[in-house]
Amino acid sequence: MSGHDGGMSSRDSVQIPDDRDFGAFRAQCESEQGWSLTYSKGGVGVWVQLLEPERALHKIKCRMECRDVPAETLYDVLHDIEYRKKWDTNVIETFDIGRLTANSDVGYYAWRCPKPLKNRDVVTLRSWLPMGSDYIIMNYSVKHPKYPPRKDMVRAVSIQTGYLIEGTGAKSCTITYLAQVDPKGSLPKWVVNKSSQFLAPKAMKKMYKACLKYPEWKQKHDPHFKPWLFPEQSRLPALALSELSLQHADSLENIDESSLAESKEDRGEGSDEDSLT
Repeated sequence: MSGHDGGMSSRDSVQIPDDRDFGAFRAQCESEQGWSLTYSKGGVGVWVQLLEPERALHKIKCRMECRDVPAETLYDVLHDIEYRKKWDTNVIETFDIGRLTANSDVGYYAWRCPKPLKNRDVVTLRSWLPMGSDYIIMNYSVKHPKYPPRKDMVRAVSIQTGYLIEGTGAKSCTITYLAQVDPKGSLPKWVVNKSSQFLAPKAMKKMYKACLKYPEWKQKHDPHFKPWLFPEQSRLPALALSELSLQHADSLENIDESSLAESKEDRGEGSDEDSLT
C-alpha cells in the first residue's frame, strides 16, 4: 500500500494512511541513518538528507525538547487553525477544505518563502493518530478540483510531512518535525542552508512560545471547540476520497530559481552559505 521507506509516494490512488504508514513515519522520525546534523543548539537539533543536490531537493528533520509543555497542548496547537494564524508568521493563508474521516481532512496552506523566491502553497490530505501520550500528525499532497494552482503562487508538493510528539513527562514532551517537500523547481543552494540552520530552528522556537501561551488564549476563544479530539464538533463539509486525486510533482510547472541570490535585507544570522556543501 505504501513504500517501505515510509514514503507515501508509491501510492497509485488517494488513500487514508493506515497503521503501517504511521509506523513507517515514526521509524523515519527516529532513524539516524543517512541524516547529517546541521544545527544543534538550545534543545533544538536539525538534520538534512540531500536527495537531489543539483536542485536542492532534500528532506529536513527537526527535533525540539519542550519543557513546561504537555504533549496534548502541543498536539492542540498544531491542530488549531485559528491559533496558527496568530503565531505562524510565515502563513499567508490557511483553511480547512473538508473532512474525510474522524481523523483525516483536507486543507490549504500558503507560506512566505525567503526573498526573492516566489511564495509556495499546498493542498494536503492530513491525518492524525493519538497513541496515549504520543501523537502523530502527517500529510501529503492531493489535488482538489476547486483549488487548482494559483497564478501568484508556486504549487509545491508535500511528498510526506508531519510531526511526531512524544510525551516525556506530565508537563514536557519532544517534537520531531519531518518534511519532504518538492518545492517545484531548482532552488539555490543557500536555501537548504538557510532552512536548516536558521529558518527551521526559528520556526520551532516560535512554535514552543506559542505552546506556552496557548492555554490562556484558548480560554478566551471557543475553549471547548476541539474537533480534532471530538470529531462530532466538526463544522467541515464531508469530502469523498473520489473527489481527490494524487498530486504528482512532475505534472506541475517547474521554475528555475537556482541562480537567485539571497536578499540583503532578508539575511538572518546562520545563513552562512558555505557550511553545507
